[in-house]
Amino acid sequence: MAWFYVIAAGIFEMLGVLMLNRVAKKQSFINFLLLAVALGTSFTLLSASMQTLPMGTAYSIWTGIGAAGGAILGMILYGESKDWKRIFFIALILSATIGLKLVS
Repeated sequence: MAWFYVIAAGIFEMLGVLMLNRVAKKQSFINFLLLAVALGTSFTLLSASMQTLPMGTAYSIWTGIGAAGGAILGMILYGESKDWKRIFFIALILSATIGLKLVS
């Protein structure tokens, strides 16, 4: 269950990043509320995963999903650069995240 929690926490972290972008573009109550819910859920799930997983592993996977996912969503939703070097380094983040899972 801990792995489900940390992966779900990473997904909510990605949603939090999207909401940060929305707040930066248009400050409204609903955008702030969505931001708080996304990040609050992310932190709650991360905390639940740390009941079983080592802190370093859980945090690394959570940040890896958030960073890579945020970059990928930026490319898909906001037309950010799709340069091969950027995609290569996102792949490195994802491979390191998978590597941590395999050795934990």
